Amino acid sequence: MKLVLPGLLRDELMPRIMAVAPEATIVWFDQNGEPEAPITDAEVLLRWFFSNEQLARLVRQMPSLRWLHIPRAGVEGSLIPEVIERDIIVTNSAGVHAIPISEFVMFFALSHVKQARYLHQLQAAHQWREANLQLQELAGTTMLIIGLGHIGQAIAERASAFGMRVWGSRRTPRPVAGVERVVGEGEWRSLLPAADFVVIAAPLTPATRGMFGRAELALMKPDAYLINIARGEIVDEVALIEALRTRRIAGAGLDVFAQEPLPPDSPFWTLPNVFVTPHISWSSPHIRTRTLDLFAANLRAFIYQQPLQNVVDKRAGY
Repeated sequence: MKLVLPGLLRDELMPRIMAVAPEATIVWFDQNGEPEAPITDAEVLLRWFFSNEQLARLVRQMPSLRWLHIPRAGVEGSLIPEVIERDIIVTNSAGVHAIPISEFVMFFALSHVKQARYLHQLQAAHQWREANLQLQELAGTTMLIIGLGHIGQAIAERASAFGMRVWGSRRTPRPVAGVERVVGEGEWRSLLPAADFVVIAAPLTPATRGMFGRAELALMKPDAYLINIARGEIVDEVALIEALRTRRIAGAGLDVFAQEPLPPDSPFWTLPNVFVTPHISWSSPHIRTRTLDLFAANLRAFIYQQPLQNVVDKRAGY
């Protein structure tokens, strides 16, 4: 079996590959996606962080490719025609980011109810104004999580630990630990009027692109708070800016945007009820280890013809 792997990770991958597939032939590719040897007979490709054009070039050189692993949870950039049109198994790294992202959601929620921005302003101004503060609690509030995948479930676990009532949606409704109510795809709109926090944790697909717009914002409570840690393109940003400016909703914690980096002239930077972060909620020193461990576990399953984890439905887009 021949594997095509990122040379950047040679030292970290070699022990894992030797433990699982000591007889495998490995061809390393450089940071530009250029392999060091012919790969026409290679069956496995571990994508790393290079362009879609470089991925397409690699895949075209691999007529024998049977399995492609993506180091991200989102696969919208990897479902290129060269992959979709062939019988290639695609797996992603869903779950490896669940801990840091779910913690980041709680960070956004706590920053809102505890008025973190105002408290920092008081500190900078050397002012002591405890009598003017109207801090709230998370306990007893309702969080609606749109997308109960690995990340959504991790968010639910943490939110319920804070005493929050948690609702959520998934394509196929089924009971989820820590979630009081699970509804099907699209039914989450009926829950918006009662939610204090709305968290977007759905994958970006043709069905979810732009799904949260003016109509959905109009259903939210005036004191509700929107959190997006999924993809910026899921939200109609023009409608969101309007809702934030007019205080149609209380505010938003946004880690993702339709255009990244966020342009310097974007209104999001200066809106007083928005917390902007630079698509960093996934960040953790443990991500690479989890990603490579997942790849090694799937490689073992692939060799022994067992079910792989995180198989992507290429038609659904996740």
